[in-house]
Amino acid sequence: MRVFVTGGTGLLGNTVLRQLEAAGHETVALVRDVPDLRLFDGLSTHFLRGDLSDVDAIQRGVAESDAVIHSAGLIHLGWTRLRESMQVNRDGTAAIAQACRRYDRKLVHVGTVDTLAIGSRAHPANEATPITAENRQVPCSYVQSKRAGVGEVLAQVEQGLRATIVHPGFMLGPWDWKPSSGRMLIEVGRSWRPLAPPGGCSLCDSRDVAAGTIAAIERGGDQGRQFILAGENVTYFQLWTEIAKRMKSRAPLMPTGPAGLWIAGKLGDAFSLVSGKESGDLNSAIVEMSRMFHWYDSSRAKTELDYTTRHLGETLDDATMWIQSHHMSRQRIPA
Repeated sequence: MRVFVTGGTGLLGNTVLRQLEAAGHETVALVRDVPDLRLFDGLSTHFLRGDLSDVDAIQRGVAESDAVIHSAGLIHLGWTRLRESMQVNRDGTAAIAQACRRYDRKLVHVGTVDTLAIGSRAHPANEATPITAENRQVPCSYVQSKRAGVGEVLAQVEQGLRATIVHPGFMLGPWDWKPSSGRMLIEVGRSWRPLAPPGGCSLCDSRDVAAGTIAAIERGGDQGRQFILAGENVTYFQLWTEIAKRMKSRAPLMPTGPAGLWIAGKLGDAFSLVSGKESGDLNSAIVEMSRMFHWYDSSRAKTELDYTTRHLGETLDDATMWIQSHHMSRQRIPA
């Protein structure tokens, strides 16, 4: 099988390429520029130059493949860059979905749990949990644009597209070249952070999510069936404590209280106002998201996709080792 993959330089996309080739499949990756070949070390991936605004490249990639995994996206957790986020996460997804429908190719679209209802400590959310005023996500640019992208896929399904949508939780693991979510490991490891965010996440291993995503090609159905690919539900305090152990740094003392959160959000927004550029690391949207429990139930994926998850300790061990050897032992980081 020949699979066209977008987002091949990202954590999930790069892992998907490696697992596809390990299973004997041929891969094609959409790349904007000539890539740093270290990102594709050991792979026989064919490169197709273009981006999500290049309709001709997308059409070619889809037409010459048997299936498509769309994992590319723009992640900005803040109030700004909405137009740019929509161009990538909504319009780019629409172009992919339209091409897949035109050439009758199965599409696996990578969404995010951030488009779904928020869970709680008592009741993790699943695909069917209704979104209410109490459990809705923070409507930042990322959430709005990714939700719009899912809408584009479902609109094409109504017109005959064969598609499955997967929603990963918070991923960590090897092959985080940029890094993306692995930045949390670096930040907790390099400087002491006495106060952890008060909320929580569903931590999953990017290798498990990649396997679930690939399984969705054959086993995920064709009618826009949606699957949560999450993992172990933990508080950020627990997660940062475990990260600190592995990074040989000081663990946080406690979760941040409401007053600390309010101050942090205001400071981040004030910096954005003064500098003219919103910080992607600290703003009121991120602060609000950090107090919520993004806890999810992957039972549907475990039943229908044979999705399996490894223990949090193994994920943190492997992700820490990879980040330390690729991002903390030298100056230059591949982009």
